[in-house]
Amino acid sequence: MKVQTKFIGEVDVHAEEIITFVRGLPAFEDETEFVILPFAEGTPFYILQSLKTVNTAFIVVNPFHFFNDYSVKLTDSTIEKLTIEKEEDVAIYTIVNIKEPFAESTVNLQGPIVINTANQKGTQFVMVESDYGTKHNLIPKETTKVGEGK
Repeated sequence: MKVQTKFIGEVDVHAEEIITFVRGLPAFEDETEFVILPFAEGTPFYILQSLKTVNTAFIVVNPFHFFNDYSVKLTDSTIEKLTIEKEEDVAIYTIVNIKEPFAESTVNLQGPIVINTANQKGTQFVMVESDYGTKHNLIPKETTKVGEGK
């Protein structure tokens, strides 16, 4: 089927690519069907695009490309809700808040998007008891700026 997207125009989407979020996403509870699309070839960025509303789309990344020590411990209820049987069927994405300049962009490590790729069920999993926040710098800030330091 043809789908109009917020960032990259019209694309073809196959039924097996559709990810179902039974309860939607927080603040977007009516948006239950999404697809993940590459943002641009050669970049680590993807689009989590709603199939219902063109303007409901989020830039996402695989957080493990940016944060080597990042970890997500899913609850039993989340594993059950997504009917996860094997760890290798789990895909994790985090939502990026793009800012100007780009170096100021942040990523939500506290609320990753979790997808069971075996059945295309997804949820946003909020890690309440963690040290992760909703606004981690995507690109680490330099400890000293040009002209500072000795």
